[in-house]
Amino acid sequence: MACSQPNNKPLSGYVLVGKDTTNDSLDGSLKPPIDYTLVWSSESLKIKQDGIGYIWLPTPPDGYKAIGLLITGSPEKPAIDKARTFVVQNNGVSLDLPCLRNGNGNKNAMPNEDQLKAIVEAYGPHIYFHPDEEYFPSSVKWYFENGALLYKKGDESNPGPIDPTGSNLPQGGENDDAYWIDLPVDNAEKERVKKGDLSDACGYLHVKPMFGGTFTDVAIWLFYPFNGPARVKVQFINVPLGKIGEHIGDWEHVTLRISNFNGELKSMYFSQRSRGIWVDASELEFGNGNKPVAFSSLHGHAFYPEQGLVLQGNGNIGIRNDSGKGKLLDLGSKFLVVEAEYLGSVFVEPPWLNYARKWGPKISYSTEDEIKKVEKVLPGKLKSVFEKFVRGLPNELFGEEGPIGPKGKDSWNGDER
Repeated sequence: MACSQPNNKPLSGYVLVGKDTTNDSLDGSLKPPIDYTLVWSSESLKIKQDGIGYIWLPTPPDGYKAIGLLITGSPEKPAIDKARTFVVQNNGVSLDLPCLRNGNGNKNAMPNEDQLKAIVEAYGPHIYFHPDEEYFPSSVKWYFENGALLYKKGDESNPGPIDPTGSNLPQGGENDDAYWIDLPVDNAEKERVKKGDLSDACGYLHVKPMFGGTFTDVAIWLFYPFNGPARVKVQFINVPLGKIGEHIGDWEHVTLRISNFNGELKSMYFSQRSRGIWVDASELEFGNGNKPVAFSSLHGHAFYPEQGLVLQGNGNIGIRNDSGKGKLLDLGSKFLVVEAEYLGSVFVEPPWLNYARKWGPKISYSTEDEIKKVEKVLPGKLKSVFEKFVRGLPNELFGEEGPIGPKGKDSWNGDER
């Protein structure tokens, strides 16, 4: 059996192997196909080829399923003993399943505590911040010790300090706006805390099995006290968007996908606003040996695999996501594992991880007023172009509203997307 992939990448593939344990020669779980159907050939392609390829679909016996295709370099049908089809039964009743899936998984290949530490020290990313960045990450402990306050709905005039571990934060529940976290009240302290403390920042790790325990995903979360204002490019003019894009509290992450077969880095996920991208290890930039590099965008803190400008928009107008090599955070030397369920009680969750409410207040403002402020600096012909673009932006950019913590994200218990 073989797997295929583009020829411009290093070979990387895995095959799921099954074995028939029924010892039934007539009605076992695996049977050869009864025929093949040619579903594709490269014969008609007008490209340079080392040889013509043929792809065949096995025809399974009644009640069985084909779970793959065969590729040959000959127009002759493959021999029937070159493949197997399968059947899944429950109490003698065949189940109509389209594929095989490793549902239970096997955690035996997952890294132990020492191996996990070695993996993170080896592959912990280098995070670069833009040279003009003002709002850096900090540790959660630093944020709480430097004046962050817990507010309760109905008692807004009496916010309280937060224990460095978050032990006095409400635990569990749901994101019901009953509580929220905010910056210090004093204006000078508020501006200071907004800027974070890079020297105290660290990555918070959630380690989980993927693909039945054949891979380990190490999600590395960063906390920022403040997400700065967005900037927009309108043809040849760059203008700040005022309050648009700002919010107190910001959680961003990258994820390392490690093979449990050989301990190699397979790919890396970069979170970008409400979604992100996976990048193969062969396409990553590396620093200091095995350290993959990620670039945090100016003010917005989305992660990118390359430095430069990524424009969120169409044509010559869009939200600017600028990144470059300014200050550096080495997450291989500054991390804390906050959850690795498969290891049992080896790592203890910090209390703040189970705080389910917002990490920043919800602040309403006039979007129209913010748009008018920007339009004042634009030439007449660009005002309508800008207004049309802004009204098409996602709602998450309007109004200041703090995010929920990492454990409340959809990707916490599943794959990144």
